[in-house]
Parts: sequence; structure tokens; C-alpha cells
Amino acid sequence: MTPTWRKPVGMLGILLLILVWCVAVVSLSNIVGSWHWLGQLVFYLFTGLIWIAPLKPVLRWMELGR
Repeated sequence: MTPTWRKPVGMLGILLLILVWCVAVVSLSNIVGSWHWLGQLVFYLFTGLIWIAPLKPVLRWMELGR
């Protein structure tokens, strides 16, 4: 089995997604920092989990090419 170009490109895409997501969340830290601790908890739990959603199509494309 020969390796495909999709896996390295997909990996770089995932790393780029994580980088952009982290920069976006950190840029909101001044605003979120002034919230009640419960609001911060909800925000960071949500943003900490939601970035996983776009990974399914990328991983499928990396493995199957579809």
C-alpha cells in the first residue's frame, strides 16, 4: 500500500484549524474574563468541545478520499 498525499495535507489542515480556533478563543479572553465564573465555564466547555465537529469530514476524506 502506497501512502497518499491526503494524510499529510489533512494533518496540516487539522493543525491549522486548531491554531485558528485557539487564536479566536484567546482573543475573546478579555471579554469572557469579565463574565461570571459559571458563564466562563460554559463558554470554555463549549469552545473546548465544538472544534471537534469539523474533524469528522476531514478524517473521512483523509482515509477514504470522499
